[in-house]
Amino acid sequence: MSYAMVVSGPGGVENFRRIAREIPAPGPGEVTLKQTAIGLNYIDVYIRSGLYPWPVTQDLVTGCEGAGVVEAAGPGVDLAPGTRVAYTQPNGAYASHRVIAADQLVPIPEGISDEVAAAVMLKGLTVHYLIHHSYAVQPGDSVLVHAAAGGVGLLAGQWLAAKGVRAFGTAGGGAKCALAAAHGYAAVIDYHTQDFVAELQSLTEGKGVQAVYDSVGAVTLQKSLEVLARFGTLVSFGQSSGPALDFRVNDLARGSLRLTRPTLFHHTARPGWLQSASRELFEMILSGAVCVEIGQRFALSDVANAHRALEARKTTGSTILIP
Repeated sequence: MSYAMVVSGPGGVENFRRIAREIPAPGPGEVTLKQTAIGLNYIDVYIRSGLYPWPVTQDLVTGCEGAGVVEAAGPGVDLAPGTRVAYTQPNGAYASHRVIAADQLVPIPEGISDEVAAAVMLKGLTVHYLIHHSYAVQPGDSVLVHAAAGGVGLLAGQWLAAKGVRAFGTAGGGAKCALAAAHGYAAVIDYHTQDFVAELQSLTEGKGVQAVYDSVGAVTLQKSLEVLARFGTLVSFGQSSGPALDFRVNDLARGSLRLTRPTLFHHTARPGWLQSASRELFEMILSGAVCVEIGQRFALSDVANAHRALEARKTTGSTILIP
């Protein structure tokens, strides 16, 4: 018997409940996956709370990345039972078993654990599109990454450093700043005690940065515009502090600035992108250029407390749920 953690409507973590369900059988082009690790991401909070449109009217299984072992394969699938695989796609991850389309899965290479794979599919592929597509960095660029001690932030700092980019970060508190500084950042600004605009202007001798990667939203977005160099790019890819409702298009005129609001699942829908980007991500990990920091582990049945910790900004690196 398998189980899932479901919510019946938008709201708080108290809405999570465990339900038993039959282990599903795969149809054509599908596999039944026994999950061994599930990643926790802020998009899970957005969906659970209703900040993002509620996708169903019945019980919803949230969660957008995971890893596990193929238990059964449907017709037309060439993944053998026992194959270790990982994925990222909207919803469905908070379960011990699930049926999933085989073309949404990528094999996990030897040398990478299931936990690491589950921790990086959404976050690592997010970093991939951010620095290769949203603003394609070049050696010698300077950029700013908010939430530098989070799952995306720690991966981004290392990948940017490997590309010869001078990356600055922001984080809250000395411990988080020290953690981020150990993961590739040239400097990390403590937003609890420092004004990141003033600090960054000093660090760049008033030149600003070519790009800001902002997943925080309301409390940072306007100030992010202030640290951009002329023709710079603001990449807004999240809103952990809420949406930036005071932004106006004319705000970009201060430096002929660019603004983009990308999402991962538009990229994974591009033919071949998931496979090629995952391959590059795994190569970066296997080479040692990118180290995956798993800061917390929770039982899947304790997902409510995992959400509480994430929303309270008490997590660092990636958080894993274990079925």
